[in-house]
Amino acid sequence: MATSLLCETVTGTTMAELTQARDAATLADMVELRLDGVTDLDVAAALHGRSVPVIVTCRPSWEGGRFDGSEEERGRVLALALDRGAEYVDVEWKAGFGGLIREHGQRVIVSAHDFDGVPRDLASRVDAMRATGAAVIKVAVMATRLTDTLPLIDVARGGDAVVIGMGEAGVPSRLLASRFGSRWTYAGNGVAPGQMPVRHMVDHFRFRRLGADTAVYGVVGDKVAHSISPDMHNAAFGAAEIDAVYVPLRAADFDDFLTFADALGLAGASVTIPFKVDALNASRSSDDLTREVGAANTLRRRNAGRDTKDWEATNTDVGGFLEPLDAVIGADLKAPLSGLRASVLGAGGAARAVVMALVSRDVRVTVHARRESKAQEVASSLAAHAGPWPPAPGSWDVLVNCTPLGSAAACEESPLPGGAFDGRLVYDLTYGSDESPLLREARRAGCLTVNGLPMLVAQAERQFEWWTGRRPAPGVMRRAAFAAAGRIDAASGRQHA
Repeated sequence: MATSLLCETVTGTTMAELTQARDAATLADMVELRLDGVTDLDVAAALHGRSVPVIVTCRPSWEGGRFDGSEEERGRVLALALDRGAEYVDVEWKAGFGGLIREHGQRVIVSAHDFDGVPRDLASRVDAMRATGAAVIKVAVMATRLTDTLPLIDVARGGDAVVIGMGEAGVPSRLLASRFGSRWTYAGNGVAPGQMPVRHMVDHFRFRRLGADTAVYGVVGDKVAHSISPDMHNAAFGAAEIDAVYVPLRAADFDDFLTFADALGLAGASVTIPFKVDALNASRSSDDLTREVGAANTLRRRNAGRDTKDWEATNTDVGGFLEPLDAVIGADLKAPLSGLRASVLGAGGAARAVVMALVSRDVRVTVHARRESKAQEVASSLAAHAGPWPPAPGSWDVLVNCTPLGSAAACEESPLPGGAFDGRLVYDLTYGSDESPLLREARRAGCLTVNGLPMLVAQAERQFEWWTGRRPAPGVMRRAAFAAAGRIDAASGRQHA
């Protein structure tokens, strides 16, 4: 099908707020006017002077809306909207407005929303909705897994459906509406779970350029809502004029991602906490460095179109980590890494890459984790040592935080609160436009500090080249990352590489 349309949902508590929001919706193909919740409702005024087609919705409280009046009153509102020329009205399948649908079927959307998950009887519900004679059916389900959205593809095959996965795991269904076969999708300022602003969809995800054949990449993890990676990769795809998009993929587990990726035909993925070891184990081939690290942060299909499960893995964290460290060592410490002592905090996939990078430069590395067995496992496999938690005072020259403390889920936490910062440099893999608590304390103690943003850019540039065979335009990913960092902190979160 052609590229899906974009409908912006607008609402307000007064008519003035509603019409102001309607008139500001200049980037959308359509506008959904949510009349529920408007205290001084005037249907004629809501429609008068509109510049784009509108969908009039008056959602009752029993289906997630704000209208708490009688069904007779709500029916009159919708009938008046049709009488005054609304292109569509949205009628809930359970509402029972059969007469309105029969009379105005070509201008009616019959909708069903399930905020608890994917109903077991979805197929029979869809058949019943189509049997009403409405021009369009809309099915929205709450997705707690990426794979919860896959049944929506079958729903949309009829060509008359709008399908949406709500929630963070459902975001790909909104961005990839054309791939799902949806006639349009909805944007807005969080009126529904997982909804994002229309400008973000248009500018950062290049929604209007996405079609059924657009190559799809993404970042897979269990906390990716605030990831900067989509900003970087989509900017690079745009600068290179490559028909591709990069989306957040909030997976419940790695099998959830793999099943979704196979169904959608994803071309590649960045992998973050907690799936880097899983990514290596799921791949059929990898390079020597990645196998030695024991974790992968990047996947691509080795034989696209022939075997959807044929994943190839690599690790760009090693080079990405060293690039900013080399710059600091050369410019500020004016000393080689060789012979320095490094304490690495954490024992996950990112820590494995950091240990490997430091060992390759003849650094004496000690791994520290709250679970001593995990530290010993990483250290023994990478020619490092395991040490106590926390590191002893005077035991390190370089300290590297590979834990999620300081990231979006724990932005005010430090792995070493009040610690003894008596080394030379502290490198925190979390990032944001503001300092993490760890870096703030380290700087005040006189240490040089490096946050994770330069590493994020450096490893992403390597990913882009590995996927496309082309280097990204100079500076494009760095500019996108630093511009997005302020958005991360504005949302009260930091992120992790």
